[in-house]
Amino acid sequence: MTREENTNESPPALEKCPAGIRGLDDILDGGLPRGRPTLVAGGAGSGKTMIAMEFLVRGATQYNEPGIFMSFEESTGDLVKNFASLGWNLKNPEDSKKLALDHVYIERSEIEETGEYDLEGLFIRLNYAIDSIGAKRVVLDTIESLFGGLSNEGILRAELRRLFSWLKEKGVTAVITGERGEGTLTRRGLEEYVSDCVITLDHRVEGQVLTRRLRVVKYRGSTHGTNEYPFLMDEHGISVLPITSLRLEHDVSAERISSGVPRLDTMLEGGFYRGSSILISGTAGTGKTSLSSSFANVNCERGERCLYFAFEDSPKQIIRNMHSIGIDLEPWVEKGLLKIHASRSTVSGLEMHLVTMHKLINEFNPSVVIVDPVSNLVTVGSEEEVKSMLTRLIDMLKTEQITAMLTYLSGGGESLEATEMGISSLIDTWILLRDIEIGGERNRGIYILKSRGMAHSNQIREFRLTGKGIDIIDAYLGPEGVLTGTARTAQEAKEREQEAERKEEVERRRHDVERQRKAIEAQIAAIRADFEAREEELKKLIQQEERRGEAQKEARAEMRHLRKAEVPEAKHQSGKKVRGNLK
Repeated sequence: MTREENTNESPPALEKCPAGIRGLDDILDGGLPRGRPTLVAGGAGSGKTMIAMEFLVRGATQYNEPGIFMSFEESTGDLVKNFASLGWNLKNPEDSKKLALDHVYIERSEIEETGEYDLEGLFIRLNYAIDSIGAKRVVLDTIESLFGGLSNEGILRAELRRLFSWLKEKGVTAVITGERGEGTLTRRGLEEYVSDCVITLDHRVEGQVLTRRLRVVKYRGSTHGTNEYPFLMDEHGISVLPITSLRLEHDVSAERISSGVPRLDTMLEGGFYRGSSILISGTAGTGKTSLSSSFANVNCERGERCLYFAFEDSPKQIIRNMHSIGIDLEPWVEKGLLKIHASRSTVSGLEMHLVTMHKLINEFNPSVVIVDPVSNLVTVGSEEEVKSMLTRLIDMLKTEQITAMLTYLSGGGESLEATEMGISSLIDTWILLRDIEIGGERNRGIYILKSRGMAHSNQIREFRLTGKGIDIIDAYLGPEGVLTGTARTAQEAKEREQEAERKEEVERRRHDVERQRKAIEAQIAAIRADFEAREEELKKLIQQEERRGEAQKEARAEMRHLRKAEVPEAKHQSGKKVRGNLK
């Protein structure tokens, strides 16, 4: 084969063995290297045995891959009892052919260092266990116990290489645990060099808060996440948050969902975008929890799930308090549509809070997530750390098209249009609640600071908590600016009185004009009647004159007749009458 032909062929991809641990396979780009050994190193209590056992249990129950757990420290009885607290029955008869436990007792004081020291007995025992159940996965916990009494580095290195080579020849995917050393990943500092994949675990205490972290140090033949990742150990096993998988490639929706307050929906011209991030900020007592509870309530009314993270109040306290504004959340809790997870922010570090949220979101599968308030997280981390944590949370929620509502408690001395950890740039819709002090009285105001991708109101409106829910009324501008509360009531009463006085004045003037109109109309009627009388008299006079003229004409005619002054009529020969004197 020529060099050109060889370069055209893509090398075979490394086959992966899924660990089945939430988040870990994402970090490992599919899983552990199949048929190769992986080293999991960490200090005491870091979770090495837990991660190794879950690797076997998930393989047996989810991937039908039998496994062997060979312990060099804990007995099989102790292992069964310890993992029973997680709900794992390692002695289940149904799984006896899928999972086998073996305890190899080694007393370090009985180990003599000679040139003939080898692990041949371990190979025989392990080979029998693998063949008896057809194991595909093997765990050795922990490797230091095999070489505790040895100081000859040459023998140690040779036997380690032989052990790892033997595991590869058997074709099993092996997880080998080891204790952290001083300045090295393991006590001997050799295991990491002969392992194909190395994962380190650690747990740190900062500000009296414990945080567990995981890092993939190396992975031969495969890409992998290179950051430190927080992980959680609980009754369901291990959960790892794969931070590097969160990219700005999420889909967006044009669907609008209600805020639970009709007038607020009107201010937003239809409500929030589904899958968007919303921030409700304001000083103490402005109604942040009431507004977020209204959002949770209307979401449950649609038949969708809501996950509520509370850092100040207990679930029962939230339910009781919301009764005062006519919101009953208890039925939604009973129906399984609302889950309130309440804890103090100081109960764990930021990373553990993030992992806990990630885990509960995956389990509950909500359409809305509420965090009330995020400002409490500053007590367990710096501003930059909180911003980083919330950035990852918001990105994860947007990726899953989950609508997020965060509340933020503003301090009395800080600007209302800013947050302490600078998360406003991550938010799609920012609603600001504020106190308006007038005349020795404090009332609530609400306005929309920003809302990306939609037109929205720029008006400050009064925000009232009533026994029938939240009421937002139009802004009222008085002579001295926006008025609320009793100042607004007094100004409205004063303006109503002034309006009544204006109406009375208008009515009085209308009556005056009406009287004047009637008087003028009466005068016009009198003038018209006089005019008509004069006109009638004139007509009679004209008729009299006409009759007098006619009588005079008749009298003159009669006079002519009596005086024989009329000319007789004569006829011409033609027979026509002619007038003239006869001579």
